[in-house]
Amino acid sequence: MGSLDGRVALITGAGRGIGRQEALFFASEGAKVVVNDPGVTPEGTGGDPGVAEAVAREIRAAGGDAVANTDDVTDWDGARRMVETAVEAFGDLHVVVNNAAIQRRRALVNMTEDEFDAVLAVHLKGTFAVTRWAARHWRDQGNSSDRAVVNTVSASGLLMPGITQGNYAAAKAGVAALTTACAVELARYGVRVNAVSPSMARTRLTEGVPGMSDTPDGTFDPLHPALTAHVAACLAAPGCPLNGQVLAVRGTSVTLLNGWSAGKSVTKDGAPWTVTELSEAMTAFPRRDPLAEAAAMVGGSLGEGNRDTLLAMVDTMLTDPR
Repeated sequence: MGSLDGRVALITGAGRGIGRQEALFFASEGAKVVVNDPGVTPEGTGGDPGVAEAVAREIRAAGGDAVANTDDVTDWDGARRMVETAVEAFGDLHVVVNNAAIQRRRALVNMTEDEFDAVLAVHLKGTFAVTRWAARHWRDQGNSSDRAVVNTVSASGLLMPGITQGNYAAAKAGVAALTTACAVELARYGVRVNAVSPSMARTRLTEGVPGMSDTPDGTFDPLHPALTAHVAACLAAPGCPLNGQVLAVRGTSVTLLNGWSAGKSVTKDGAPWTVTELSEAMTAFPRRDPLAEAAAMVGGSLGEGNRDTLLAMVDTMLTDPR
C-alpha cells in the first residue's frame, strides 16, 4: 500500500528536475500521474513532446499508470485540457502539483519586458490557470473531498532577495500569496492548498550556482531533487492536516515558513507625521542588509568571505552588456 493509492495527480513541469522526481515518486506511492511538460529549454523556448512521454513511459515500465500531456501552463485552454486529460484517462483528479518553471536571469537594468513577462507567465499565471480549472472541476463535481494543490515557490522572493532574477523572485512571491488566498477559497470544496519551497536542489535552473557540484556515487545526496518529492507527496496524501502553508525544503530539513509578519512599529498620536519626525522615529527600526542575508542563506557553499563572493557575482551580472 502506498500513501497515494487511488489518487490521480496532475504534475506540471514533470519532464525534468524536481517535477520528474515528483512524478516518479508519486507513481511509486500508488498515484496515477498526468506528466505535463512541453519540453522547453530552461529559458522557456523550443519544445520536445518526447520529454513528457519519456517520464510517462518510465512510470509504466515500472508497473505504474501515467499519461503524457504537452500543453503550456500559460495557455488558458491548455490548462483546461490538462485537467480534462486526467479525468478522461483516469476518471478523476485528486491532486495538482504546480511545478512548471523557467528562468531568465538578468540584472534589472538589462532585463527586457519579455524576460519579465515570460517568467511571471509560467510561474504565476501558470499556477493560477491550472489551479483554476482544477478547482472548477472540483466545484462542479459537488461531492469533492480531500483534494490537494501543491504549489512550488522559492527562497528567492520569500527569504532572500532574488539577486539578478527579480522576475523569478516576484513570480514566486506571488505564488506564495496565491497559495494562501486559494487555501481559504477552496476549503469549502474539500481542497487543501499548500506550497513547497525547494532550496539548493540540483536542477537545470541551478546549474552554475556555487555549491551545486555532484555528490560522489553511493553517498547520500542532500541536493537531490527527489527530496522535495517526498514533501510534496506528504502534502498530497489524504488526511494531511495542513492548509495554506509554505514548507521550505533543504535536504532533509523541512521548515514551516511564517511569511510576512509585523515587526517593530512607531506611532504618533493626534496629528500626521512630519517627514523629519518620522525619519527620526524610524531610526528605531532594525537595519537589514539584503546582501548579507542572501550570503547567509547561501552559506558555506561560497566559502570564506561569502558576502564578497556574492557581491562579485552580482557585479558580473550588472556589467553584462546584454
